[in-house]
Amino acid sequence: MKKIITASVVAALALTSVQAQSTSQRLADIEAELAKVQKKLKKQNKKINEVKAHDSGDNLKWGADMRTAYDNISYDMANGDTRENNSLYSMRLWLNMAYAPDENNVFKGQLSMNKAFGADFASPTNRTFSLGGQFDWTSNEALTDNSLKVRQAYWLYLGEEAFGADMPWTFSIGRRPSTGGFLASLSQDDAPNSPLGHMINVEYDGLSSKLDLSKVTGIPGMSVKLCMGKGSTNAQPLFETPTPYADGDFSGVDEVTLAGVIIEPYNDGQIITKAMLYRAWDVPGQNAPTPDFSSTVDPMNPSVALAVDNQFYNFGNMDGAVFSVMVDGLTEDGYWADAKVFGSFGWSESDPDGGSMLGSPDSESGTSYWFGAYLPVTDGENNYGTVGLEYNHGSEYWRPFTYAEDTMIGSKLAARGDAWEANYTYQINDALSMQLRYVSIDYEYTGSNGFFGNYSGGTNKISDMKNGAAMFEQLGGSVDENGVAQNLGVVTGALMAQGLPMDQAQAAAGEMAGAAIFLPNVVEAAEDFRFYIRYRF
Repeated sequence: MKKIITASVVAALALTSVQAQSTSQRLADIEAELAKVQKKLKKQNKKINEVKAHDSGDNLKWGADMRTAYDNISYDMANGDTRENNSLYSMRLWLNMAYAPDENNVFKGQLSMNKAFGADFASPTNRTFSLGGQFDWTSNEALTDNSLKVRQAYWLYLGEEAFGADMPWTFSIGRRPSTGGFLASLSQDDAPNSPLGHMINVEYDGLSSKLDLSKVTGIPGMSVKLCMGKGSTNAQPLFETPTPYADGDFSGVDEVTLAGVIIEPYNDGQIITKAMLYRAWDVPGQNAPTPDFSSTVDPMNPSVALAVDNQFYNFGNMDGAVFSVMVDGLTEDGYWADAKVFGSFGWSESDPDGGSMLGSPDSESGTSYWFGAYLPVTDGENNYGTVGLEYNHGSEYWRPFTYAEDTMIGSKLAARGDAWEANYTYQINDALSMQLRYVSIDYEYTGSNGFFGNYSGGTNKISDMKNGAAMFEQLGGSVDENGVAQNLGVVTGALMAQGLPMDQAQAAAGEMAGAAIFLPNVVEAAEDFRFYIRYRF
């Protein structure tokens, strides 16, 4: 019996050993197959990742930003009239593009449309029915041209070490993002672009290069940036002359060039300081109007109109500088941690080229200061938006390049006088926001939104013009519906009766007549109330 049991155990152990060897071999075979499969999957995943990276690099990343706005605007003219529009609707569309083939190169672009509801003001004198103008019914269906407005288009190189030192640097060229700069971007609810908005807010084509000095100096955010660009070119178009693209004098304006340096002395994210110094060469403007006595009937009592030369010319150079500071968070925590306050001071100076600029033959300096605060609206737990308050003041000869500032009544930062703004912005959801904005400007001098010559950019104290026009009327002068000043001889005689010599009386009568002619077109105050809904994603 024992022998039988022993033999059975030996047989079972032998069978178990064979089965164990067989199972072990199978496991080894399976592991080998798995290894082969994993190796193949690894190769396939690598190829898939390469394809994904290639496809991603071959496609622009697009974003849409669409703002629909209602504006109620009004102008108080110096002669007591009011001009207004209480139903101005507009739509602004930005199509944003970005492409980065590697970590050092970036392309950015922006296509733009900005139009009034029901109209196309590309040509203010175009009032035909089929091609836009006053009736904007077929502008995208009728055959017109191949125009497409490009607001931004530039490439940016990101370098890691400049001159062999630990100084990151950038270089960029193209149609630059030069509107909505530092501080000016706050009321627009946008991230700031390159220039300081107190002085520069215009689109331009050019280049820029920035050097980050923070690591080598140990000063947070310290950097210096060079910007250069063209404000105008005088190249003649193809087929209009036998020498296409050569310089010409058909426009009256030669090349206009701008260059500037932007310095960030300190920027730790909470305290942000920026300075900018610039020069613009050969800036444009128009000549002052000249007296026109052609409608005179009685030589002893002449009438006078003002003949305006609409041609633009170069008048000289402009220099400017600005220093801006913003504190983003007044405390480390609590309500004031999300508050922003800022201040900015600007200076400009004209440099006439043998004639006069801004209505003066001398080099004239202007200054401007600007303050503001942006405060969160909250109950301590929920955010209900932001309230912004701003004030700026400009002196008699203040002249910035802020022609593209986003109000319907012109640049408030260019005001030779006082400007106030209040706005409220609320983020409805991830894609939608809304804003209420009110801007009020009181002008002390003329020419705030003009150019650099002696007509639209010339400066005259509005109160003096009003007094001169009133005196002209009191002494027997008048201005007819065609803008012709009548009875200069009567006014001259009245001034001579008060004891003025003839030459002084004639000069004074002419100045009074000019004030009376201009007064209906002088804006003394302006207001813009805006409400918008904005989609941005």
